[in-house]
Amino acid sequence: MRRNYLQVAQLLGAIACVGLVGMVDARAEDPNTTAVYKDIQSTLGIVPGFFKAFPESGIAGAWAEFKGVQLNPTTKLNAKTKELIGLAVASQIPCTYCVYFHTAVAKANGATDDEIKEAVAMAAISRHWSTVMNGMQTDLATFKNETDTVLKLAAEKAKKSN
Repeated sequence: MRRNYLQVAQLLGAIACVGLVGMVDARAEDPNTTAVYKDIQSTLGIVPGFFKAFPESGIAGAWAEFKGVQLNPTTKLNAKTKELIGLAVASQIPCTYCVYFHTAVAKANGATDDEIKEAVAMAAISRHWSTVMNGMQTDLATFKNETDTVLKLAAEKAKKSN
C-alpha cells in the first residue's frame, strides 16, 4: 500500500510541475475523458482540480504519460531517483510547487537531506557550466573531444588501479 501512496504522490507532483494548478470545474462529456477521470479517481482517490484544468482533448495522453513513466515501478529509474531528478529540474525552472513536492516525495521514497542537497547542487553546477560554455560560445566538437579524452584517461587510470 505504501508504494501506491508514494506513486500517487509522485504523479501529483509531476502534474503540478507543468503548471496545471488552476482549479477549474470541467465536466467530462467525452466517454474517453470520463474513463480517464475514473482511472485518475481510482488511482488517486479523487480527481484533483488541476487535472480538470487540463484540456479534455489531451488528458488521456497526459495521464498515460505520467502513469506510464513517473508512477511505473518497473522503469529503469527507481522512485527516489526520479524525484531527485524532478527536484533538480524544478530548482532550475524554478517552480515553487514542484520543489516542495519533489522534495517531500523524494524523502518519502527514502532520500536523505544530504541527497536532496546534492541533487540541488548538481542542478546548480550544471546551470553554472552551461552558462559559461554557452556564453563563451565554446566549440561543441572540441568540448565533446575533450570529454571523451577525460573519460578515456579516467578509465585507463581505473584499470591500472585494479
